[in-house]
Order: sequence, then structure tokens, then C-alpha cells
Amino acid sequence: MAYYLVQAKAVSGKLAELRARLENEEIVVLRPFGTALDYSLKNARIDPAGWVVWEEEDYCRPPLAMERTAVLDTYFTELTYLLNKQGR
Repeated sequence: MAYYLVQAKAVSGKLAELRARLENEEIVVLRPFGTALDYSLKNARIDPAGWVVWEEEDYCRPPLAMERTAVLDTYFTELTYLLNKQGR
């Protein structure tokens, strides 16, 4: 298991939709990554420069591949990640 520090720019006007999907538990049921992605996005923060930042638990190679296809690429652009050796 690996933890990544992720940052991305939100697609204009899409965060409310993502928030609704999180509240309706649409993300948490996705397998095999839904629980981790749901937790991470619910705890994401927006930094002063407007980047959405979160920590993500991931097992994929390349990292976040399934999450990007299913969810992240719909709501974010310029997604980057850095291995966090300390984890949560």
C-alpha cells in the first residue's frame, strides 16, 4: 500500500456535483477503491492558490489509474501526486 499527496485544479462548476455524489454515497461503493477515495475527497482541502489537496491510499500501477478513470478526471485537471512515505 502507498499513500500519495495529491493536488489538482477543480473543473469549474463541478465541485457541487462531486460533493453531492459523496453525500449520496455514490463514490464509497465503487470497488476496489471507493472507500479510500470517498474518505480522501471528503477530507480534501483547498489551498490559498486554489489547488484541491488530499492524501490518497492507492495500490495501482500507475498510481490513481482506476480512480482517475472512474471519478477524478471528471472533476479535476492538472492532477499531480507525490509519494508520501509517512502515510496518514
